[in-house]
Amino acid sequence: MLFLYCVLLFCCLVMLVAGIIEQRRHYANLAQIPNRVLVNGIRGKSSITRLCAGALRGGGLLTVAKTTGTAARFIHPDATEEPVYRKFGIANVVEQIGIVRRAAAYRPHALVMECMAVMPALQEINQSKLIQSTIGVLCNVREDHVAEMGPTLDDIARSLSRSMPHGGICVTAEKERFHVLQEEADARDCTLIYADPDTVSDEELRGFSWFTFKENVAIALTVADLLGVDRETALQGMYDAPPDPGVLSVERYLAPGDKRLRFANVFAANDPESTLMNINQLLDLGAISRPLNVVINCRPDRVERNGQMGQIIPDLMPDKVFVIGHPAKSAIDAIPAERRSRAVDLGGERNGEEFMNELLSHLPGSSSLVAIGNIHGQGEILLEHLAELPGFEEEPEATPRADEPAEPWATPAQPLYATHIDPYADLTPAQEARIAQPYAMPTPQGPEFESYGQPYDHYPPQPWPEQAYPHVPHPNELWQSPGETR
Repeated sequence: MLFLYCVLLFCCLVMLVAGIIEQRRHYANLAQIPNRVLVNGIRGKSSITRLCAGALRGGGLLTVAKTTGTAARFIHPDATEEPVYRKFGIANVVEQIGIVRRAAAYRPHALVMECMAVMPALQEINQSKLIQSTIGVLCNVREDHVAEMGPTLDDIARSLSRSMPHGGICVTAEKERFHVLQEEADARDCTLIYADPDTVSDEELRGFSWFTFKENVAIALTVADLLGVDRETALQGMYDAPPDPGVLSVERYLAPGDKRLRFANVFAANDPESTLMNINQLLDLGAISRPLNVVINCRPDRVERNGQMGQIIPDLMPDKVFVIGHPAKSAIDAIPAERRSRAVDLGGERNGEEFMNELLSHLPGSSSLVAIGNIHGQGEILLEHLAELPGFEEEPEATPRADEPAEPWATPAQPLYATHIDPYADLTPAQEARIAQPYAMPTPQGPEFESYGQPYDHYPPQPWPEQAYPHVPHPNELWQSPGETR
């Protein structure tokens, strides 16, 4: 028995020494990265991570990033990316140690990390032990993960605040709960900066080939400003940044019966406020139009969320509401009685071909379909069957006569928000056919373009510009309260 106790004591001692060594190495890796940005919040974390990284790359800063949203990605300084390997496909905050180690090998100016913790205690550990960010981002406070973070929005705000850097800077676009975040920031000696979405113009937003919000752009611009990157340079870097695989886009499908369908996948925005914001912006931009139909996918482990999706139906004013998955009753009963007659229960046990045929039979010749709720289960089947449909191109508008000035609001030649395919996703034959013929760029002419089209190794290597770390202005010079005149 004494021998077993000695073996147990020896093993514990070895684990303690190994843990101390790992911690010291991790802190040494963190010390090699002077600027560390940790992005937290409820919605848009992955997009903001990519926008911040793009803005800093545009400013000449060697930047590494890692996202955790729809598809976890490690983004190299040249904007190429690769999936994050996870043993057994299970996410764990400990993977951040390996990400920091890989990032430190580049000796980068900045590391932008998306917070992958949901539990309040893990959020604090992620900040204090794993990342130790110098700049925190708390994008928004929405009603989600209430079981882990708390039943009220104030509770969720305080839980998210655990990722604020002590004695550092935190950037937020949250206006409604700004006072709660300010209290938490004061308790941590952290300077809270409000990124005003109104400072982002519609013209600047049109520069993106993918869908994003002014709040996300405002946050990225504020982070770039803190690290010395000017606005124009940061915007160009964001325009060039590859979007997240889960970015909101609108697909055009040609359904049986020559029906034209615009489909928007809004599954990622699985709280009511974000769902409404996404759909309303798509309507305002003309990416989708009425007649509008909504499909709600229900999950048995997300009954509360199913009901939330049903409650927002009056705000969307759809022609039809299709409910898939189960329990469908949890969403249908939440729809107000005066609009419940528009609901069509497609069942949760039917195969995909059956409920898709019935869904498409209810649609008119030309309409829009928006998918909300939860993607898993019947939602994934819905996306798979829609992806098998052929696409269609919008008919070009009539060309104005030469004596008529072009309208400033005329439809652009390219789509407002182009579809981006995840390079690591398994594409269906229909998707491969749609992207098989990329847009042909004209070949530049002239002696200065003699090397155009040559292999990459034909070009001489360009040294990375030596650049000192940018000066960070004093936080008191940057603080602004929501609503305060700039």
